[in-house]
Amino acid sequence: MNVNAVDVLLVEDNVDDAELIIWELKRHHMTNHLVHVRDGEEALEFLFATGEYANAGHSMPKIILLDIQMPKVNGIEVLKNIKSNERTRAIPVIILTSSNQHPDIRTCYELGANSYIVKPLNFERFSESIRNLGFYWLLLNQAP
Repeated sequence: MNVNAVDVLLVEDNVDDAELIIWELKRHHMTNHLVHVRDGEEALEFLFATGEYANAGHSMPKIILLDIQMPKVNGIEVLKNIKSNERTRAIPVIILTSSNQHPDIRTCYELGANSYIVKPLNFERFSESIRNLGFYWLLLNQAP
């Protein structure tokens, strides 16, 4: 895995959702440098260069697509760690989850999430959401 230049860090435990997200972003030429991790613990290892990523020598991602409901370390804990660390605080974090629970939404924004998107159940709407998300965050948005 080439992790030296990273546009997107995808933190998603659902393989089907991850494949669709990756396919949509690549199909529309929005990213060539995407790293997919399958749980919150691996996301933290990637971001803070520990565990299997201790010697990876990669750059910080331009954006993080983060699911909430994951094994080992949930997305809310990952978000807390990202936004409380000076090195990662400015990275835009887009919550991409199936949870439309108001406490989750409020908590994520209070912790510094930049966007909260509920995954549509319909395949076409989900694909469209990813396309729009990629267009805005990867092509239009100016990172700090």
